[in-house]
Amino acid sequence: MQLAAAADRAESTDASVERQAEAARALALPPRFQDRMPDGTASPELALIPPGGFWMGSRAGEHGARASEQPRHEVRFTRAFAMTRGAIRRREYLAFLHATEHRRPRPYSWTNPEFPMFNVSANDAEAYAAWLSEQTGQTYRLPTEAEWEYAARAGSDQMFCFGDRIRREQVNCAGGLHCTRGWFLCGLGRPVEVMSLPPNAWGLCEVHGNVQEFTQDHWSESYPGGARQGDRPHRSLNAKHRKLRAVRGGSWFDPPGACRSGSRAPRHENEFDLNLGFRLVREISS
Repeated sequence: MQLAAAADRAESTDASVERQAEAARALALPPRFQDRMPDGTASPELALIPPGGFWMGSRAGEHGARASEQPRHEVRFTRAFAMTRGAIRRREYLAFLHATEHRRPRPYSWTNPEFPMFNVSANDAEAYAAWLSEQTGQTYRLPTEAEWEYAARAGSDQMFCFGDRIRREQVNCAGGLHCTRGWFLCGLGRPVEVMSLPPNAWGLCEVHGNVQEFTQDHWSESYPGGARQGDRPHRSLNAKHRKLRAVRGGSWFDPPGACRSGSRAPRHENEFDLNLGFRLVREISS
C-alpha cells in the first residue's frame, strides 16, 4: 500500500513538473527566473505557476482540519503567474529599508540575512511589494489565499505537498502527529534559511512550516460556496474581519496539523511576530 501511494505521488509530481514546463514554453520563460533591479542585482527568485484548477480546502478526516477550511470548492486559474520560491529574506527586505524611509521592524537576536523576514505586518509586506514593483517594472503583490494553496499543493491533494506524513528534513515545525518523529517535539525553535529545505513540484520551498505567510484575503470563518477565479481575493463586509488577514503554511512554532496545505489562520493586518512573514506573487502578462 505504501509503495502504491509513493508511486502515485511520483506520477503526480511528474505531471505537475510537465505542466509547469509546458506553461513556461508557451510564455517563452524558464520555469524559474528573476527580474533585475536598476543597479543590476537580481530580485527574489521566482517559480512559474501554470494555469489550471484544483479543489481548495481540506479533505474530510484530515488531522487538524477546521470548519474554516470548508467547504471544499473548485478554483480555476486562467492565466499563469509567478511566485517567489521562498519567503522574502531579511537581506531582501533590508535593501528596501535602506532605499526608503519605511518603518524599521523591531530588532531581534536572529540576524542571519538568509532567514525569512519576520516582525513585519501585512501593510509592511504590501509596501515592500510596491517598492519591488517600482524597481523592476513588474507587478508584485501578496498572493490570494487560492493562489497560495494552489502553488503550495503543486498538484498534490494530500495533507502536505510531500504526502500525508512529513519528515523533519522536509518541514521546519514543532513536531507532533503526522511527523515521523511521532509526538516528540522535534523542531528547532527558530526559522531556517530560506530555500534550505526541499522544494515542491513547482520549485517552492518551505510552504509548510518555517514562517506563516500573509495573503491578500480578509479572514472568513468558512469559504464562500461555488467555483471561483483564484486571483480574486476575498473581501469581507464584516468590519472586524476586514482588519484580519488569512495566513498560510504554519511555522516553526506550530505542529504539523497547522502546516498542512489546507490549513489557514487569522492574523491582524498590523500584527508582527517572530513566526510571521510573507512571499509574493509576480503577475505575468500573456
